[in-house]
Amino acid sequence: MKKVITLGEIMLRLSPPGFLRFSQTNSFDTIYGGGESNVSVSLANYGIPTEFVTRLPDNDIGQCALMEMRKRGVGTKHIIYGGERLGIYFLETGAVSRGSKVVYDRSHSAISSIKKGMIDWEKVFKDAEWFHWTGITPAISQGAADVCLEAIIAANDLGITVSTDLNYRAKLWKYGKEPSEIMPDLVDGCDVILGNEEDAEKHFGIHPDNVDVTQGDSMDSQAYLSVCKQLMEKFPRAKKVITTLRGSISASHNSWSGVLYNGKNFLETPTYQITHIVDRVGGGDSFMAGLIYGLLTYNDDDQKALEFAVAASCLKHTIYGDANQVTVDEVKKLMEGDASGRVSR
Repeated sequence: MKKVITLGEIMLRLSPPGFLRFSQTNSFDTIYGGGESNVSVSLANYGIPTEFVTRLPDNDIGQCALMEMRKRGVGTKHIIYGGERLGIYFLETGAVSRGSKVVYDRSHSAISSIKKGMIDWEKVFKDAEWFHWTGITPAISQGAADVCLEAIIAANDLGITVSTDLNYRAKLWKYGKEPSEIMPDLVDGCDVILGNEEDAEKHFGIHPDNVDVTQGDSMDSQAYLSVCKQLMEKFPRAKKVITTLRGSISASHNSWSGVLYNGKNFLETPTYQITHIVDRVGGGDSFMAGLIYGLLTYNDDDQKALEFAVAASCLKHTIYGDANQVTVDEVKKLMEGDASGRVSR
C-alpha cells in the first residue's frame, strides 16, 4: 500500500493531572501531539504506511517528539531540523458545566520559521497516494503557509489526493494576514474538505442558507447541506465535503455524528451519545484519520467510510491524549452496534 503524508506542527502538551485547574496543580502531565501528527498516528495504528513532515528544534525536546512518532510507527525520515524551540500548549480539562481551556505558547517555534525550498516534496511524495494538511499550519506563519501551498501544488502535479481539515483557530492568526487572504489558494487544491460551519464562515464567509445549525443541544444535519454545496461551488476540485456534528450537552457529555456530500448524495451517520468523555482533544483528527482509512479501504463506499470515521472518533473520546489509540477491529465492533464495553478475555 502507498503512503499517506501529513504536514504540520507537533507540540508538547502540558496538562494538570485529572480535572485540576491550572491554579491548583503542582505538576503537569506530558504528551506530544498536533493535528496532523495525530492523523498519522491513527493511520499507522490502522496499518496504513505514513510519513509525518515537520520541522523540529535540534535539541532534547525535539528528539522526544521524534521518538513519540517513531514509537507509534509513524515515518519520520523527511523531518527537518532547525529553529529555536518546540511549540507548547497547556490544556486544562473541563468537566460537566466547566469547559476545557487551552493556552498556547508556540511563538518562534521551529516550524514557524520554515521556508519554501527547505523540503524536497518530490522525494517526500515518492510512493505516496494521499497528502493531508490542516488550517492550523498556515495560521502559524507566512512561511508555514507558503510551504503548505508548495506541498499542495507538488501533490496536485503528481496526481496525489489532497485533503484538508479547515480547523479555524482564532488564537493563531497573529502574523498580519487574515484567513480569507491565505486559505482560498490552499483549499483550491484539495479533493477532500472537512470543516464545520464556523470554519466555512471564518475562512470564506460561507453561511448556512437561512437556517440555524444549532437547535438546543442537537444539530440539524440538513442545515449543513447548504454549507457543503457552497464549499463545493467555491472549490470545484473538491469531490467530497464532510462535516462532524458535535452537540455539546456538557463538557462531559457530547452527541457525535457526521455528514458527507459527494456532489450527488448527502450522507448521514447515526448519532452517538458520548456520556463520559475522557479526552475530546484530537476528536476531529481521529475522524479525519478514520475517513482517510475508510476512503482508501472501502472502494468508493462513502457511507461506510463516513461511518468508520464517526465510530473511530467516538472511541477517541475514551482515550487520554491527543492521538487515537484504537484498532480497526474495535472501530468495526462499534460500527456493528456493540457499545457494551465488556471486558475482552
